[in-house]
Amino acid sequence: MNHPNSHHNLLPAALIQKTLENGQGKLSDTGALVVNTGKFTGRSPKDRYIVEDEITRDSVDWGDINIPITKETYDSLLKKFESYVGGLDEVYTRDAYACSSNKYRLYIKVHTEHAWQNLFAHNMFLRLTEEEKKSFREDWKIYAFPGVKADPKEHGTRQENFSIINFTEKTILIGGTAYTGEIKKGIFSVLNFILPVERNVLSMHCSANVGAQSDTALFFGLSGTGKTTLSNDPDRQLIGDDEHGWSTSNIYNLEGGCYAKTIDLSESKEPQIYKAIKFGSMLENIGFQEDGITPNYKDTKITQNTRVSYPIYHIDNIMYNSRGDIPKNIFFLTCDAFGVLPPISKLNKSQAMYHFLSGYTAKIAGTEEGITEPQATFSACFGAPFLPLHPTKYADLLGQKLEAGIDVGDRDINVWLVNTGWTGGPYGIGNRIELPYTRAMIKAALEGKLNGVEYKDDNAFKLMVPQDCPDVPNAILNPRNTWKNGHEYDEMAKKLSTLFDANFEKFASKATKDVLDSGPKVMA
Repeated sequence: MNHPNSHHNLLPAALIQKTLENGQGKLSDTGALVVNTGKFTGRSPKDRYIVEDEITRDSVDWGDINIPITKETYDSLLKKFESYVGGLDEVYTRDAYACSSNKYRLYIKVHTEHAWQNLFAHNMFLRLTEEEKKSFREDWKIYAFPGVKADPKEHGTRQENFSIINFTEKTILIGGTAYTGEIKKGIFSVLNFILPVERNVLSMHCSANVGAQSDTALFFGLSGTGKTTLSNDPDRQLIGDDEHGWSTSNIYNLEGGCYAKTIDLSESKEPQIYKAIKFGSMLENIGFQEDGITPNYKDTKITQNTRVSYPIYHIDNIMYNSRGDIPKNIFFLTCDAFGVLPPISKLNKSQAMYHFLSGYTAKIAGTEEGITEPQATFSACFGAPFLPLHPTKYADLLGQKLEAGIDVGDRDINVWLVNTGWTGGPYGIGNRIELPYTRAMIKAALEGKLNGVEYKDDNAFKLMVPQDCPDVPNAILNPRNTWKNGHEYDEMAKKLSTLFDANFEKFASKATKDVLDSGPKVMA
């Protein structure tokens, strides 16, 4: 799909200049490029397809997440891409790669319709040296052209936009949408197939950082749980904020940048992200203050999913090679709006696999139309929309990694469930756990200060809860004690336990007895 006027591997300054010349963006007061992604301001998971063929037919976990599409439909849309690209005045291409571990590199050629899409690819994928560019040979290709639209009647798609992964052709087609997150998550989905199957590497939707003692920590969590906030720690070096691989020898970043939410962003709460928004960064779908150039991070007129992409080197405190040792601590973050989970508890291996498969958090009233009370949200492995394989494949691999870590002896792996949500009652009655307390609990776990304290079973969820934590009031460690009415706590705990059980039914046939028994008790 060659083009006579293809701009290849342009530097960020040139891509920004092109965007401004084309009237597709403006600069903020910090120098960051600001663009609007149009109709789509988020991913469209119901329009993401995988070509069903010999490679995928018996291995992909087909269903609402992994929707099959025929090779014939893919070929038809590919021809539409070729015709459309041929009619454009100019296009943009970029050579890049995923996986910071040299052993697992995946080389990618990205073709885009707009210069700012190519800037996103520069920011988010790993960047080649000039010498590496000379011998570049792509493993995968991405075509991201918003102007190519599917015909639902002809192509059998749900609507005009689509993202299609073809594992045989090693190609991703993205059409009808300019939302850049489709580019990033397309490759993540590919790696979630390749790494576990071909390399025995656990691909993970998590952030990671490293302490002064070379101790690596992983942070899993769905949107709103604090994954990015808690991993951006001035006392620890950031490996990455979203996607990682766990090999036999290390943890490594799958990408070369950060794609952070900016809603309600402030310098006091998230100073590293705030300072990273400068020339070379790209803000998406934000509003402005009255001066027209200062971002208004509270503005949700376009979307609540306002974003910024920037290369990881915009963060001062990073691991130079984007890698770390086998983790010493793993944190599963959940924003429990029901107010019943402990603010921190320690999990054994079976419990870790159970909560990994559950991937629980909660939506609160007001976040989406029609939500008037807390709603439980479960996303397997904290990243269900990006998992081509059955979730138990990833959970089993996590169990193997935990066993291997335990066998090392002096590098035992601690797994923690951390509630960043409510205490003293559900949303609307109780209060959200204060961020300084959550940070103090994370710090205590990282520094080993929770190893010698007394633990008690919380009863409802079979969780081992520390009875003391430095710089945290003991009163908030046991959630039932924070409620004014213990009976009301029991009723809410029963409600959430029932939701956990109902969600886990789909995994019951493939889970071991130990994992099944690690779920909460449904109290009479």
